[in-house]
Amino acid sequence: MATPTKVAAVKEITQDFNDSTAAVLTEYRGLTVAQLKELRVSLGQDTKFSVVKNTLTAIAAKEAGVDAFEGQLSGPTAIAFIKGDAVAAAKSLTDFAKANKALIIKTGIFEGKALDASEVAALAALESRELQLAKVAGILKAPMAAVARTIEALRVKLAEGAPVEEAPAAVEEAPAPEAAAAEEAPAAETTEA
Repeated sequence: MATPTKVAAVKEITQDFNDSTAAVLTEYRGLTVAQLKELRVSLGQDTKFSVVKNTLTAIAAKEAGVDAFEGQLSGPTAIAFIKGDAVAAAKSLTDFAKANKALIIKTGIFEGKALDASEVAALAALESRELQLAKVAGILKAPMAAVARTIEALRVKLAEGAPVEEAPAAVEEAPAPEAAAAEEAPAAETTEA
């Protein structure tokens, strides 16, 4: 018979699965309380690192529709429920696992897709969302900055009273294709008459 405490624990874990964009299943055998605290701090506020009971987690995962953890729930288990930047959290987990061999990354899920340990490491190797957005912003900003500099130079020239340069001679000398055709047509009519 399920106790109210176990029912509440299953409900909480199910809610954590549903609220997270990603989750990483780990084994923490051999880590001290101080090391677990250090890991939680390194993961940041958007990631909840919870030590869980395997049987309750299996029930909660099934209720949440998560099948990636089947067969993986054994030994001392903890799950990182990630609500924020999954890349940053995966990077923190893998960096901590490299420094502390007692933390073993078993599997994970990211936006509903199951990940094995190597895919979690690959996720950690990606650039953070903020860095990717900064690069895109830089790419988009470059042409706009060039236009702004050109307009500012034109404004300064006009303010100084200097004449604005005319269009390049090559553009003025080359008539538009329609104009060239119109000029040639009357000349052809006069020679026939």
